[in-house]
Amino acid sequence: MAKLLVTGGAGFIGANFVHHWRAAHPADTVIVLDALTYSGNAQNLEASDTELVVGDIGDQSLVEKLMRDHAIDTVVHFAAESHVDRSIHGPDAFIETNVIGTHSMLKAAKSVWLDEGDGQPHRFHHISTDEVYGSLELDDPAFSETTQYAPNSPYSASKAASDHLVRAYHHTYGLEVTTTNCSNNYGPYQFPEKLIPLFLLNCLSGKPLPIYGDGQQRRDWLHVEDHCRGIEAALLRGKPGEVYNIGGGAEKPNVEVIDTLCSVVDALFAKDAALAERFPGAPAAQGKPSNSLKITVTDRPGHDRRYAIDESKARAELDYAAKWSFEDGLDATIRWYLENEAWWRAIMDGTYRQWVERNYDGR
Repeated sequence: MAKLLVTGGAGFIGANFVHHWRAAHPADTVIVLDALTYSGNAQNLEASDTELVVGDIGDQSLVEKLMRDHAIDTVVHFAAESHVDRSIHGPDAFIETNVIGTHSMLKAAKSVWLDEGDGQPHRFHHISTDEVYGSLELDDPAFSETTQYAPNSPYSASKAASDHLVRAYHHTYGLEVTTTNCSNNYGPYQFPEKLIPLFLLNCLSGKPLPIYGDGQQRRDWLHVEDHCRGIEAALLRGKPGEVYNIGGGAEKPNVEVIDTLCSVVDALFAKDAALAERFPGAPAAQGKPSNSLKITVTDRPGHDRRYAIDESKARAELDYAAKWSFEDGLDATIRWYLENEAWWRAIMDGTYRQWVERNYDGR
C-alpha cells in the first residue's frame, strides 16, 4: 500500500488526481497539503476520504513532519502558481511558489528519505508544463522530452527552473524522481480564470469573450482525467530520473475552441428550455448565438504561438494514450459546470472564502 503526499491537491488537477487515485487504489493513504490560496478549494475534495492539511510547501519543517508522521513514500507535487497573465503582472509569487517552494519540497524529501532514511523505495513526482519548451512555428515538430527549454513567460520560466531542480536532486543526491510535462488541461473543478471555464461562464452571463490578437494561438488540449491517468502511469511504470510528455492529441487554435464551446452551449439551450430561465442573460436564452459575444483584445506580451506534444515516449514506456476526444471532453465539461452551478457560484460570490474562514481557523 502506497502512502501519498499530494501538494496542491485542493486545486483543479490535484483534486481530480486525488479522486482518481482513491478510486483506483482505495487501500492507499492520501494526505493533501494545500495553502488554499484563491484557486485551491477544499470542497473539491469532499467524499474523497483524504486528510487535508492547510499549509505552505515552503514550510520545510511541516512537510518533513507530515512525511515522517505518515511514513510517506510518494510525493505528487502539483502545487504551483499557473496562470500566465498573473505571472506577467506579478511574477514574484511565481518565483516564490514554483521555484523556492519546489526546492523546499525537494530538501524535505532528501532529508526524510535519504539523509535519515533506510533506503526504502520512494518517488518524488513533479508535474510540469509544455510551456517550458517555448513556442513552435506551424511546421515545427512537436515538443519531445529532448526539446531544448526556451520559456517565454515568468510562469514558464519558474516551472523550467523547478524542473531543473528536480533533475539536479536526482543526479546529485540520488532522489528517485519523475517529471511529467503536460499540455493545456480542461475538465471539472477548473478555476474560472482559464479559457474554457471563463468563456463558458461569460456565455452564460452575457459577458464578452475576449480573444487575444487573431485567436490563432494553437494548443494541445488534454482532458484532466487523461492527465491523471498519465501521472498514475508515470508513478507505477516510470523510470526514476525520466521525463514524460503527456498530451491529449487535440491541437487546436484558440478561436476554434471558443467557437466549438459556443456551439455546444447554443445546442444545449435549444434542447433544454430550463437553461434560459436559469441564465436569462445568455445570448442563447434570447435566441442569439453565443459567439456574438466575441471581441478582439490586444495580444498579451510574449504570447506563445503554438504548443504541440509528442507523447510517443509515454505511449512506449508507460502504455499511456488519451481516451477522451476533445469534442466529448468539452461536452462533458460544459455539462459538469451546468450541473454544478453552486460550486462556481460560491467561488464567484465569495461564499467559498467564507466557508474556509469558518472551517480552517481563519485562513
